[in-house]
Amino acid sequence: MAFDKEMLGLRTATPSDMRLACRAGEWTNVTAGLCGPYAQANLAILPADWAFDFLRFCQANPKPCPVLEVTNMGDPLLHRIAPGADLRTDLPRYRVYRYGELVDEVLDIKELWQADLVGFLIGCSFSFEAELLAANVPVRHIELGTNVPMYRTNIACQSAGRFKGPMVVSMRPMLARQAIQAVEVTSRLRAVHGAPVHLGDPSLIGIKDLTKPDYGDPVPLYTGEIPVFWACGVTPQAAALASKPPLMITHAPGHMLVTDIRNEDLLKDW
Repeated sequence: MAFDKEMLGLRTATPSDMRLACRAGEWTNVTAGLCGPYAQANLAILPADWAFDFLRFCQANPKPCPVLEVTNMGDPLLHRIAPGADLRTDLPRYRVYRYGELVDEVLDIKELWQADLVGFLIGCSFSFEAELLAANVPVRHIELGTNVPMYRTNIACQSAGRFKGPMVVSMRPMLARQAIQAVEVTSRLRAVHGAPVHLGDPSLIGIKDLTKPDYGDPVPLYTGEIPVFWACGVTPQAAALASKPPLMITHAPGHMLVTDIRNEDLLKDW
């Protein structure tokens, strides 16, 4: 789905303005390329009974699930990466999973909020895209105004408690010399997935057809380009399908929380 051209001012909006636009229902689309210098975050919300197992899953799988903040039980507000941001309203779209089934996609989760819920904010590869662009490395889905293509792979995440599932990856096509630059740029940003997990032949990680992503939109590969794959924060959604918690609320793929943390801050230890 292409960006609403009337909202392209949000590319340079403040994070607070971006979140308020989501809260008011004025922005319901993907967030790639918006608020360039500021980090974005994936979201997973679980009942407290499942939260410790999920935290262990994230710690066991830091490439796809680098944790930026964990909320207090029952508190929908953030206090570290976007103080005052409301997890119930400040993302463009949410997905609702129940017992391993995707049951709904909604614009806010005010009516779904419970006193036992715990929110996890996970680093997002959209955060390093501004750094790629600054290094003259192209980002195809931003060029086209679409969502990044994401794929379930045959790379198994390390299980933890009740959580298991395959790694999900995001893909960006580029020339080999650009891929080398991309590795150099993103390896410094471990809090948002770090360096790629695979370059080249997608079949080696279980992807049969690049034109049919499991999430997001397909993008073309031009002559001489190779696909470059990063671990993706949609991995928890694949884990929800495999692990079947009674309730798991996530961002809709590509529809992130924009934080108050600058990308350059991610070079520090989290």
